[in-house]
Amino acid sequence: MAEIELRTAAVDRYITPLREGGSLPALAEADDGFKYVVKFRGAGHGTRALIAELIGGEIARAAGMRVPELVFLTLDEDFGRTEGDEEIQDLLRASHGLNLGLHFLSGALTWDVTVNTTDPDTASRIVWLDAFLTNVDRTVRNTNMLLWNRELWLIDHGASLYFHHAWQGWERTALTPFPYIKDHALLPFASRLPEADAYMRERITPGLIDSVVALVPDDWFIQADPDTPPADQRDVYSRFLKVRLENSKIFVDHAIDIRKTLV
Repeated sequence: MAEIELRTAAVDRYITPLREGGSLPALAEADDGFKYVVKFRGAGHGTRALIAELIGGEIARAAGMRVPELVFLTLDEDFGRTEGDEEIQDLLRASHGLNLGLHFLSGALTWDVTVNTTDPDTASRIVWLDAFLTNVDRTVRNTNMLLWNRELWLIDHGASLYFHHAWQGWERTALTPFPYIKDHALLPFASRLPEADAYMRERITPGLIDSVVALVPDDWFIQADPDTPPADQRDVYSRFLKVRLENSKIFVDHAIDIRKTLV
């Protein structure tokens, strides 16, 4: 397996806030000359959202989904001092250090399931992915999918892995179906879930999970839970995803049953 790496760049120009979500991401330019949608460590859910974004996005990419490049973005202590908006200035001040950016897809449009069509294999694989990651945020109201260059792209996995907001009982959570799959934007089109299960399990392996989780900086784990050593937190993420992978039949069968009530 090829080693997974993320580039690192420094944010040098804050362009505008993106107020669609509650975490107040922003469009910014880095010193590599590219624009990024920046997810800040100082936002509402802190580095847990960044951890979920990184793990979810890189697992999706490894499974063959189109995901904008993820990049570590540094913010130095002087950045944002001249920002006039007090809320944004507070956010930037709380986000010094390592943040996460998604390469900005200029001109992309929101994927609308009432207008844009998805083939059953793609729909089924995305539904499988989000049930695996326990991603609660791919609904008709907010698909977190983009149409760019006539192709479907997945964005915003920060609401995945919600078990990490309460560590207790993660083993039980790993073995549960994903109840929020009933709200998934693509579930009505996901007619090939058994085939998707076989396809995704070939690409998402225990080794891949370890490689992706290894990308998460220790610093993010320390901010997320200062009382639990980063190595222990890293181990829980890996074990959670491996248990979920090994028992994918649980969430696949549940998704199939729910879909029967919709079509």
